[in-house]
Amino acid sequence: MATLLDFVGNTPLVELKRVNPNPAVTLYGKMEGHNPGGSVKDRPAYSMIKGAIDRGDLKPGTKLIEATSGNTGIALAMIARLYNVEIELVLPMNSTRERILTMQAFGAKVTLMETMEGARDHAEEQAQKGGYYLLNQFANPDNYLAHYRTTGPEIWQDTQGKITHFVSSMGTTGTIMGTSRFLKEQNPAIQILGCQPTDGSQIPGIRKWPEEYLPKIFDPKRVDRVIDVSQEEATLMTRRLAREEGIFAGMSSGGAVHAALKLVEELNEGVVVCIICDRGDRYLSSDLFGE
Repeated sequence: MATLLDFVGNTPLVELKRVNPNPAVTLYGKMEGHNPGGSVKDRPAYSMIKGAIDRGDLKPGTKLIEATSGNTGIALAMIARLYNVEIELVLPMNSTRERILTMQAFGAKVTLMETMEGARDHAEEQAQKGGYYLLNQFANPDNYLAHYRTTGPEIWQDTQGKITHFVSSMGTTGTIMGTSRFLKEQNPAIQILGCQPTDGSQIPGIRKWPEEYLPKIFDPKRVDRVIDVSQEEATLMTRRLAREEGIFAGMSSGGAVHAALKLVEELNEGVVVCIICDRGDRYLSSDLFGE
């Protein structure tokens, strides 16, 4: 009998035909909203919690704590409940109401801080006091290894090894680090592109970190090119995905597709895969889908 955790991963790969202006290039979106928790973060959340339990790092009776901008928190809240582990999630104040309510629905305690950096500092301080185990997705190898073991192999298999370019938003950078590691092992010629926000842009799920907060799992050598995307560009592409492709996703997905289309316009041929990170229903209280 299957459990919910058996359905993490193996998400569909869908061709994006209507937004793609270049018929010589095939553009695919990896539909991570089809994970049980609704986002790509189910993969590392499962990997990090299971890894901590299997190694004996997470002792019985110890609570989990983690700083998150949203999707990781939802995934951790869901999976912690399946393992019967209490969890506190520390979020920035600008997190949408849907995200907070979803975490609380799974039984998580939610603490709000002014900024994401402040949330990370608070989680670390609480863990140092004892009684908490900090997963620390920003430095935890189980984050990127989830994508090395699942996301990369799925993309390779579903494109029959024909992928030429991989595009992903960068937050904790786990998705791009693990997928890059796997794909480059199969074919070093595959190009890996990350997308980050332009200065001053606020795009949930995509970050340009200050040097002191740069994720420790990030290795710049595993990314061939970084494309900057503005908040307006990410917003407009998210709306286009819904209205032209029927894909209801969040703003980080719009950012990744916008970056992918910048690339597509430069190519004479190729197979490009980008990550559609989550579903749009957790952004409805924001102005993302307003006129």
